[in-house]
This record gives sequence, structure tokens and C-alpha cells, in this order.
Amino acid sequence: MPSGSSRETREAFRRRIRRTLRPTWLGSLRRTTPISTECGYDRGRPVDRYYIERFIQSNRADLRGRVLEVKEPLYTERYGDGATAIDVLDKDGGNPRATIVADLAGMPGVASHTFDCCVITQTLQYLFDVGAAIRELHRTLKPGGILLVTVPGICRVCPVKVAPDYWRFTASSCERLFGDVFGERQVTVESHGNVLASVAFLEGLAQEELTHAELDVNDPLYPIVVTVRAVKELAA
Repeated sequence: MPSGSSRETREAFRRRIRRTLRPTWLGSLRRTTPISTECGYDRGRPVDRYYIERFIQSNRADLRGRVLEVKEPLYTERYGDGATAIDVLDKDGGNPRATIVADLAGMPGVASHTFDCCVITQTLQYLFDVGAAIRELHRTLKPGGILLVTVPGICRVCPVKVAPDYWRFTASSCERLFGDVFGERQVTVESHGNVLASVAFLEGLAQEELTHAELDVNDPLYPIVVTVRAVKELAA
């Protein structure tokens, strides 16, 4: 039997041969700073927005009745043909579009069973008590109401001077977080992205610099965005 050191030597030799025969061309990626620090905004549209917008658009029928968004009604105005009223939540009272001034983790001024739909995109990472925010969203949804959420997986950290950035999420963590509140059968969780899209996003490239075929490949091991659709159970 070959010794452990002999096996390791042969495996190291195989890896060296593999690198020689199939070299990786890093080109401008062989650097310790990103190509852009603007998440792609200076080059086009950020890569993560491709997945966020596709998710919201595919669930546009859920944007009906009274809808809640955070900071601005971007997606409700774009896709919510069935919305009859729009509320905007912001803890900053200086936001002229805010109809509710409160923290998502605590909305004491909002009655239970208020909203038909809540659209919460790329927000939960800025809340330390994520569980409290999910419970508040559940409380303020009407029975049968729908929560559409996107959260970050692989991405850079937001500068502290902009906002404290606490969390990154996986499909498993979202299944547990939302399933514990809404019930497992009421929650659908999906991950979006792949290693190429993730590298491009981390480097600050724009989605326009990748093809749709490249963006559409889904590898759950490299999620840029995790999406959640949760439905509040109808009253018994």
C-alpha cells in the first residue's frame, strides 16, 4: 500500500498538471481591489437587480390591494397593476414619500391585518433583530396576504457610514426564519445566481456585461440573492 505522503505527492502532481493543461485566465481580476466599488451602478445595472426584478415581476399578481414597500414604492409602481393603495415605510421622517415612520422590526402604529401584500427587497440585512421584523410583517398582513422578500447571499458589505450591515442569508436560513413564523407549507424559498455572476457582482461589474444565458444559470452553492414568498394562513 502506498504511504499517505506518497498519495499526497501524486495528488499534488496531478493538480499541477491540471493547472498546466487547463490554466485559468484571471486577466484584470488578478487584483486585490474590485474593478468598481459602485456595485455596478457606474457601469449599468447591478447584477443582483436582475434576480430581484425577475422575482418581483414573476409574482406581480401578488401586488394587489393595499401594498407596503420600504423607502419608495419602486416595484409596486412598476408592477403593481392590482394595487389600490400604497404605503411606504421608513424610519427616517424626512422621507417625503413615507406614509409610515417606523422601524420594520417594530410598527406599533400599524394595526394588525392591514396589508394585502408587503414587498421587502434587500432590507433585512440592515436589521439586527430579523425575527422581530418577520413577526411584524406577519402581524400586519391580512389573512391570505402575501410577503415578497429578497435578501443578499454573496455580496460586499455596505459601508458603515451608509448603514450598519449585519447579515447574509442562505436558502436554509430563510426556510427556518420564515417557516417558524408563517409555517413551513406557507413559504417558498429560492436562491438565484452562480459562480460567474457572483464574481462579476463582487467585482462591481454590471448585469449588461453578462449574457442572459450566463445570468440564468442557477447554482444553489453560489446564491447572490435569496427570495421568499410567504402567505399568511387564512383564519380558521
